[in-house]
Amino acid sequence: MNRQRPGRPQARPARRPAAAEAGWSAAHVPVLVDAVVAALAPRDDALYVDATFGGGGHSEALLGSARCQVLAIDRDPDAVRRGCDLAQGYGGRLRVVEGRFGEMVQLLRPVICGPIAGIAFDLGLSSTQLDTPARGFSFRVDGPLDMRMSSAGPDAAELVATLSEGELCDLILAFGEERFARRIARAIVAARRRAPIHRTHQLAAIVRDAVPSPAPGLDPATRTFQALRIAVNDELGELDRGLAAAEQLLMPGGRLAVVSFHSLEDRKVKDFLRKRSATAPRRSRHEPAPITTPPPSFELLHRRAVTPGAAELARNPRARSARLRAAMRTGAPAWAADHCRRRISRSGDRRG
Repeated sequence: MNRQRPGRPQARPARRPAAAEAGWSAAHVPVLVDAVVAALAPRDDALYVDATFGGGGHSEALLGSARCQVLAIDRDPDAVRRGCDLAQGYGGRLRVVEGRFGEMVQLLRPVICGPIAGIAFDLGLSSTQLDTPARGFSFRVDGPLDMRMSSAGPDAAELVATLSEGELCDLILAFGEERFARRIARAIVAARRRAPIHRTHQLAAIVRDAVPSPAPGLDPATRTFQALRIAVNDELGELDRGLAAAEQLLMPGGRLAVVSFHSLEDRKVKDFLRKRSATAPRRSRHEPAPITTPPPSFELLHRRAVTPGAAELARNPRARSARLRAAMRTGAPAWAADHCRRRISRSGDRRG
């Protein structure tokens, strides 16, 4: 494998037929699509998984780069319907499955038609979800305070109505990394005593009034909305399960590409790949001896995250926070699901 020199890689253009580009939704601009295709290196007759179909941009880029097969997953029924319509133009090379990517081992078992050569994740929201007021993801347009990627489970309005002030504070601090989490939680609880909070504009106004000095260029409601969306959809737990599933499914030499949009996601992906590629920082000689670590199951393709170039940022400002991390599967077995938990608990026992 050709290694890149250390530094911050930039996205490289991938071969993409005009027909595929014309098929992308005007409402959805796929982020770092050329870099994802370059990382997965699609080849004819190989099988790839788009674990987050969304607007279909990454699936179409893969299909346009080689005569390959793509299995796409999305938990959003609207995305699945769009994907099924799109699949009709690809002669059986695209199949879309409804479900969570954390369950992709079970979802794909009945439909897998060969070894999986690559898996792509494009985390977070699609532009279509964000720009649809009825979905309740955006504080910029008024809509019901929903934020569910599927129609199952409690929505954001229910969390806002039922969590205690302390629970709201912990959620906004942990998932939004919001320094004014205590003020915002207190303001939400005070406001809901006066009237139920059912609309996005209601909540956004409450948060803006509670934040004393908003950062330039950043709406004060941004981090609170992010935190509620992550909690409603269990996005971080889903990411943990999705990465472990990808490790199980990829063939030796298969590629993994993950695009994330905030530090919580990127940190999880970075830690997962560093641990499984034997590039994690060495332990101090003063710490207890580690339990035997399994052989590396991944080899990093880039030492640092790939970021959008100036041209992509000019076309799509929403790409500004995107980070791509990519790795290649080795021939070693997937790590046991509880390996890291065992290491933490046993080292804790020794210190006690």
